[in-house]
Amino acid sequence: MFRAILQLLLLFFSITGLFLSIWIITTAPAFPLYPLSVGAPELSPGLLLVNGAIALLALLIWHYQHKWLALVILGMSVVAALLSTLPLLQLPATNQRFAAEMARSLGVQPQTIQLANGRLQPFSWQTFFTGIPLSPVRYDADIQFAAPDGMPLKLDLYRPVQAGQHPTVVMIHGGAWQRGGSRDNASVSRYLAGQGYTVAAITYRFAPRYPFPAQIEDVRSALEFIRQNAAKFEIDLNRMAVMGRSAGAHLAMLAAYPTKPPSNEPSFRAVVNYYGPVDLTKGYFDPPNPDPIDSKKTLKAFLGGTPDQFPALYQTASPINFVRPKLPPTLLIYGGRDHIVQAKFGRYLSEKLRTADNIVTFLEIPWAEHAFDAVPNGISNQIALYYTERFLAWAMRN
Repeated sequence: MFRAILQLLLLFFSITGLFLSIWIITTAPAFPLYPLSVGAPELSPGLLLVNGAIALLALLIWHYQHKWLALVILGMSVVAALLSTLPLLQLPATNQRFAAEMARSLGVQPQTIQLANGRLQPFSWQTFFTGIPLSPVRYDADIQFAAPDGMPLKLDLYRPVQAGQHPTVVMIHGGAWQRGGSRDNASVSRYLAGQGYTVAAITYRFAPRYPFPAQIEDVRSALEFIRQNAAKFEIDLNRMAVMGRSAGAHLAMLAAYPTKPPSNEPSFRAVVNYYGPVDLTKGYFDPPNPDPIDSKKTLKAFLGGTPDQFPALYQTASPINFVRPKLPPTLLIYGGRDHIVQAKFGRYLSEKLRTADNIVTFLEIPWAEHAFDAVPNGISNQIALYYTERFLAWAMRN
């Protein structure tokens, strides 16, 4: 009886492990399933261990009992384990490519960039199981910076324990311009504050109630508020970077690449773009396949219509149209399997920035989907954070 129950449990876990592992190579056709496509590659080290353990137990059962069910469980678990190894197998070559790209773009080997308390390697099994180590920081929540149309907009402030002026990262969340908040990806904001940065995590009004350009107007309001309160918030206005994810990365680029920046707006030493849209017109006419968020619907909600209806607005909202010489150094990180913002658009932007003689580092994580950093200790966020903190340290050097 016990053996039968054990085999049924192993069958259940082997089916579950195979189901989850398949999403490492499969993209969800609809948004409700999309978290599986995002999370499976990031949790692949854990899936590998689980699938391997099930395969070992099934092998032992088959060895002693020669039951056909054990062979079925063994077969499924072996396939699942092989799928689970794919991101880890790609990791060494990906890391070498990233190091070479950063050395090319910055003129320095990433491992030689001095960090106060940074991570020593792109991926750590210990970090995967215990999480990214976070140092104590000072945290102030819900600081109101504006109230357009009577809607309060607030930011969260993360600061090092030590008082004094600090280099600063303005953090802008994603969410298809329709959702999200300043506490999204809070672990990264806390981590950076532990590395000696002041991090101002801001939000903005959402579409479709507030279509573009409301969002970039709110970002500029936050920047003006930060400038006015720089001394109070211990912000070094001469050492600032802007970082965003997805829609937030799009807004970060619009803030950092304006043709005529406001005279009172702080300039940036660096831009960090995690999988941000760069050309909204091309994105509308060339959506991913499958398209889990319905890109055309999302863009119409953001801009109030189609490119045929509002061609000038789509152009104004596309950061790639503002590329010119002497822009801040830019780090672009995209997922090679991104089915919301395709990596090729980030590559187009990097090529255009480079052609205009700007410093740009383009990193494409081959196994990653959109929002890969939603799993903070996952394999993609670990390698992305390793290069992000070195890029920021290089850009903020005195």
